[in-house]
Amino acid sequence: MRISLRNAVAALLFVAGAARAADVTVLSAGAVEPGLKPVLAEFERESGHRVALSFATAPQIRERVGNGAAQPDLVIAPSAVLDELAANAKVDTAARIGIGRVGIGVAVRPGGVRPDLSHADSLKRALLDADSVVYNRASTGIYIEALIKRWGIADALQAKTVRFADGASVMEHVLQGSGNQIGLGAMTEILLLKPRGLVLAGPLPDEVQNYTRYEAAPARAAAAPNDAVRSLLDKLASPAARRSFDEAGIAAER
Repeated sequence: MRISLRNAVAALLFVAGAARAADVTVLSAGAVEPGLKPVLAEFERESGHRVALSFATAPQIRERVGNGAAQPDLVIAPSAVLDELAANAKVDTAARIGIGRVGIGVAVRPGGVRPDLSHADSLKRALLDADSVVYNRASTGIYIEALIKRWGIADALQAKTVRFADGASVMEHVLQGSGNQIGLGAMTEILLLKPRGLVLAGPLPDEVQNYTRYEAAPARAAAAPNDAVRSLLDKLASPAARRSFDEAGIAAER
């Protein structure tokens, strides 16, 4: 059977492309998931590289990458976490790029009571009036815990506070809950469950809002080829990625 010159060239190009294709492992904080996934899917289509993506909370990323239990090629995490990992020579600070910042929002179950979020005092009253208050033990939860203590209502809320390791579990709990529940978490994680009925009551009032800045950095011990990791970083910094992040509620840096 004869093989045409065109088919032979195409086959050679396919083999060459397959040989250059690499697997890139990405460990990311969950707050950027809705904007990140479309970008990585487009990167795979355009580059031929394959991305193995997993999510963890900021404390988990700090611990697992710090002690070597996780060895991703690229880490996406809050800036403070990357600062610590860089100080311990786990990630390359010179190649860090900004992803964007994510604020905190308030979620209620479908048909639930929407709290007044016009100012800090009304939010505080809503938390005191709620049947339960739900938030995580990661970056967002650490801030909320400190805010509640600053307001002097930690003791009043203790018996009705429910906490989970990550924001996804918080939102799932609120979605399936009953009564006057208030969930607090990253705006992006609330919007992720909006198609299933979870209600975004709104962002925290401006005077108590807190933004977490997320960045991406390659690991110093990356197993993937440098050009593949660099190509992925370029994609994350592209205008197309910026549009995806904006649509998901991951705001550009000011």
